Amino acid sequence: MELVVDLPAHDAAAELDRGLTLLREVAQGTRPATLRLYRPSSTVAFGQRDARLPGYDRAREASLAHGFQPLIRRAGGRAAAYHSGCIVVDHVEPARDGVAGTRRRFAAFGDFFAGVLTGIGADAGVGEVPGEYCAGEFSVHGRRDRVPTLKLVGTAQRVVAGAWLFSSVLVVERSASLRSVLTEVYAALDIPWRPATAGAVEDLVPGVGVDDVEAALLAAYRTAVQLRTSESSGVP
Repeated sequence: MELVVDLPAHDAAAELDRGLTLLREVAQGTRPATLRLYRPSSTVAFGQRDARLPGYDRAREASLAHGFQPLIRRAGGRAAAYHSGCIVVDHVEPARDGVAGTRRRFAAFGDFFAGVLTGIGADAGVGEVPGEYCAGEFSVHGRRDRVPTLKLVGTAQRVVAGAWLFSSVLVVERSASLRSVLTEVYAALDIPWRPATAGAVEDLVPGVGVDDVEAALLAAYRTAVQLRTSESSGVP
């Protein structure tokens, strides 16, 4: 599996498109299975359903006012926010029938990321936190006193003929700014949620940073697959 660690592009749309380009290349057989990591620009990624709501224009304006670029993504559910205190993991593999394994991948990747976070000291598990943003059955959460409290990882998939892309956002640092922008975005969209559920790994493991989580991720991957490192690159 090829490892790609992209340098900051400061262009949220290009960052998202890069993942879809990798998906097409793997599907066409011009690229091997690929693991891509990057630290994203400040972005609010809206779901396609969000864009049809009456409050969408106000939600876009709220995103911009907080310094987050609003985008409509092709995969995933409701609005999610992320920034350079997060890690995006795009895992792309060829497959004859990518649709057949969709639910299995959600479960397997959820367990994988929960294991990585547990390894660095967080009490992490898989499952929706009541009231979380962009709610998902296989969200990875952090627990306080054994109670699921904070959403830490959101996941989404895209499948095309010949390949699948599993994309995950791990929130590591600076959850306060994410809560702030999401509070205004969800109010504009008139979608109820509980802002206290938007957390970061450092909220449970003080002092942990993006470098620590990235190192733990790569170490966990290397126990499962052989990674061939390519040169880091900016998003074309």
